[in-house]
Amino acid sequence: MSATAVDPEIIVCNIKRRFTGVSGTVNALIPVQARQVSVGYLGTSIPGIAIAQAKSPQRFARLSFIDALWLSCRYLPDGRKRIWHLRRDHEMLLAILLRDLFRLPINLVFTSAAKHRHSWFPRWLISRMDGVISTTPEAAAFVPNTLRVVPHGISLERFEPPADKAQAWSSSALPGRYGIGVFGRVRPDKGSDLFVEAMLRVLPQFPDFYAVIAGLTQPQHQAFQRELQARIDARGLSERIRFLGEIPPDQVGQWYRRVLITVACPRYEPFGLTPLEGMASGCAVVASDTGAFRSMVDEGVTGYVVPTEDVDGLAERLSNLMRDPVRAIEMGQRGRQRVQAMFSVEQEAEGISAVYKQIWQQGFERRA
Repeated sequence: MSATAVDPEIIVCNIKRRFTGVSGTVNALIPVQARQVSVGYLGTSIPGIAIAQAKSPQRFARLSFIDALWLSCRYLPDGRKRIWHLRRDHEMLLAILLRDLFRLPINLVFTSAAKHRHSWFPRWLISRMDGVISTTPEAAAFVPNTLRVVPHGISLERFEPPADKAQAWSSSALPGRYGIGVFGRVRPDKGSDLFVEAMLRVLPQFPDFYAVIAGLTQPQHQAFQRELQARIDARGLSERIRFLGEIPPDQVGQWYRRVLITVACPRYEPFGLTPLEGMASGCAVVASDTGAFRSMVDEGVTGYVVPTEDVDGLAERLSNLMRDPVRAIEMGQRGRQRVQAMFSVEQEAEGISAVYKQIWQQGFERRA
């Protein structure tokens, strides 16, 4: 028998040990979704669980696999099928087996962000979904069964600007007056080396600025980080460019509030949340032209988008902002307003909820 008193309409899967971009999306969404539908969460621990439990105890439950399996053996009281919301290949495979092999009465929804043609196995998995949510029109073009395009959103509570950027930076106990930050894994595809090269070029011209690189370096990329550190040391900037390592999820927002400028310069990104997190925190943004960055950044108003791998362009745009911190602050303020208007997590949750309702309605129509 299930250990939970909540009878969830939706089971959200996040079966991944490390906290990733997908985990961040789920973390932001769960407390909001639990205000709209009853939600069961199957996965690893994330901060959003405690928020959902505190704010919506009658509509949210953390599930073990046995809980999720037991609940999914039956229809909801009004005859609807429970929906499993999936975001990774192994989650899709598990849910397909439960639905098609064990004949559980569940519907499957997958969120697709990749802006490329999937290999045959993910394509087959996606084709077996009852509905797909794509995060961009470009991603929707690569899957056959997109029901709705729903951009990712950001929690405006978790990411918020400080009253004063310079004062916020002083709380870091690091040198300088202003911070520039890049957030995400330290590895080549995230453009960590591009950020370091840009900093080596511009920091000597602006003594008030300090750079931080916040993110996990996995074992296979530690040699890459050592090479970057060697370049930094050779230029005498080891006191002005700091690798912070992996930041706990509940402290990431604090570092965004501290920095004046957020840089996102990956070589490839399916969607990418870091520009939105920075904008929500009052940062001016300089981003490479990948993911959904061009739709996020209002060029020259909230920040800049430069061609991918264009270190010259990255350094030039950063110099423009560092030369005029007041303008960078104003860009950050407008960035916050843009996220509020277009990219809040509440808007994402509403779009997802519309897909759930469409699938339930289609189920009733098929049975009629």
